[in-house]
Amino acid sequence: MEGFDDIIHQPLRLRIMAALHAARKFEPLEFARLKRLTGATDGNLGSHLNALEGAGYLAITKDFVGKRPRTRAAITTSGERAFRGHTDCLRDLIDEARE
Repeated sequence: MEGFDDIIHQPLRLRIMAALHAARKFEPLEFARLKRLTGATDGNLGSHLNALEGAGYLAITKDFVGKRPRTRAAITTSGERAFRGHTDCLRDLIDEARE
């Protein structure tokens, strides 16, 4: 088991990682969709995406659709591993509390 991850543990980052993990087999999630899913503001979401990207947990791609800029995020292999390790620890903690 990987253990608790201080980077992922922050509530908004955990929501971001959960959304990206759920979408991992599909297209990267667009910034606007992540914003709706997490309830974050533009600046707050951008800041947390940068922190997660800096940790190597997600990859950001920027391109244009017509003349409109598009930012998308996808979980990386190390991000998947860290997310699974973190959620396993959370499950263990909950299970221990129930006993």
